[in-house]
Amino acid sequence: MTDYLTREMQLFLLAYIIIEICEIFTVGKIPDLKESVRIGFTGIHLGMIIATLWILMLNAAVGYQILDDGTPLSVGLMVGSAAALFIGTGYIALDTGFQWTGHFDSSLSGNNRNIALYVLYQLAPLVFLFIFFVLETVLVIRVLGERKPMIYLFAAALLFAIGQIFNYVISIHICNGTDGKIDGSMFETLFTLLSVVTIWVFWSSITEDDWPMPVNNTYS
Repeated sequence: MTDYLTREMQLFLLAYIIIEICEIFTVGKIPDLKESVRIGFTGIHLGMIIATLWILMLNAAVGYQILDDGTPLSVGLMVGSAAALFIGTGYIALDTGFQWTGHFDSSLSGNNRNIALYVLYQLAPLVFLFIFFVLETVLVIRVLGERKPMIYLFAAALLFAIGQIFNYVISIHICNGTDGKIDGSMFETLFTLLSVVTIWVFWSSITEDDWPMPVNNTYS
């Protein structure tokens, strides 16, 4: 594994920064924010979530040296495929919010029939995360023959899971207890940030110079 792997990882971190900026307007309690602005940032937010997790999953695949890492081809394929997911998901979210075509209006009436957005926003990211952790586990244990980096990987998974628990389980109790002043999204953002930091630490730990180096797409 080479230092050029950080190029793909930097794409992940850049995408995550965009998510955090969007969260200021989507989950932040900004008073008097126009609804159209909130809907716009929500579309970008949801699109960037699936694009970012797709990039994270591809980072795990890059470690197997299927393509030479850090090359224009590797980076270009990553950016292009992530952009396609971002545009597709973002359009569906914006069409739902702004009712451009009326195709997704049923989800606004309480029938919750926006299956496409549910799959792209809720299910697909979980699949990408699962594949990422499986690929990285195999890479660390079977290829590198190490155990220590798994501590960081498990810690990242745990921190992310805690954030989701705050968002989907504890949030309603925090909201009710504070009369709607805050909810679990603040804690979800915090734990997700900690998870991303831990992933970066994990990635740094497996790109050290003393790991086995690939030769002709194999590992010594």
